[in-house]
Amino acid sequence: MEYKIALLPGDGIGPEIVDQAVKVLRAIGKKFNHTFEFTEAATGAAAIDRTGDPFPPETLKVCMESDAVLFGAIGDPKYDNDPKARVRPEQGLLAMRKQLGLYANIRPVNTFESLIHKSPLRRDLVQGADFVVVRELTGGIYFGEPRGRSEDQNTAYDTSIYTRKEVERIVKLGFEYAGKRRKKLTVVDKANVLATSRLWRETVQEMSPGFPDIEVDFMFVDNAAMQIIQWPGKFDVMVTENMFGDILSDEASVITGSLGLLPSASVGLHTSVFEPIHGSYPQAAGRDIANPLATVLSAAMLLEIGLNLVPEAEAVREVVNLSLSEGVVTEDITEGKSYKTSEVGDWLAARL
Repeated sequence: MEYKIALLPGDGIGPEIVDQAVKVLRAIGKKFNHTFEFTEAATGAAAIDRTGDPFPPETLKVCMESDAVLFGAIGDPKYDNDPKARVRPEQGLLAMRKQLGLYANIRPVNTFESLIHKSPLRRDLVQGADFVVVRELTGGIYFGEPRGRSEDQNTAYDTSIYTRKEVERIVKLGFEYAGKRRKKLTVVDKANVLATSRLWRETVQEMSPGFPDIEVDFMFVDNAAMQIIQWPGKFDVMVTENMFGDILSDEASVITGSLGLLPSASVGLHTSVFEPIHGSYPQAAGRDIANPLATVLSAAMLLEIGLNLVPEAEAVREVVNLSLSEGVVTEDITEGKSYKTSEVGDWLAARL
């Protein structure tokens, strides 16, 4: 089979880690007799420097014409450290989500036996933790209008808006994921305070009878933040609104012991995007030391969710687990010899 994959390396370590995932995908293509056609496009600070736009029209065109998008990272200190910058790399990420209709982010959180000792939590708390955070991506306070500052600049305001349709489509996805797993769905909101959260809770209650085999529970976001630390093994699938999901999924990722191992998928109306959850790590850019495994595992999600190539995805996950057990890893997670970013990518591809 032939597939078109858009590559958006982005900023910082993005180009280096995406390169390793491409090595792995090429090896998968050879092993399973697939042809992957890769087309690179600019986004983030790299796109601003070239075009003045963090997500230019030509990048959108490449994404729309592809079967899936593999994305690296966005962010650059020259914009991060300038609070008055009118154009920012992160605006490219929001534009990509909006223009591709990416209304859901799927972030699996699980532990790796060889890295449990690196978790900030006790082994007995984190061992066996395995859950998925399903986050709504295109609504809520990040996109609501009006937003801005008063004329005297002394007052700022943002608006959180959700429609019933937006809630229904993300909750349906949450129910579907729970049905494929342990059949438990936790809905995180702040219904005791927020009108949008009350709409979420009301909508879920209306939808629940349509999924009689799924156990549903509701949890306030502050309680969920505590429970993720106190009892991460209790969760199966968590579904929540944009800002809560942003915060909780980052919190959850830390319990695994390394941000460098967690992938994510953003799915919706058009081409799906697959990316590591970590940032652009500009201090490591060009030094060949960045951990590429989250990007490689994002490529596994791309194969499974984006292209429906399940055995191929499992082959990628197996070789990543092998690299962890054999210690073929970068300096951030090694207990002994460390390998360069490119060496890890070469090793993974060779083992496939």
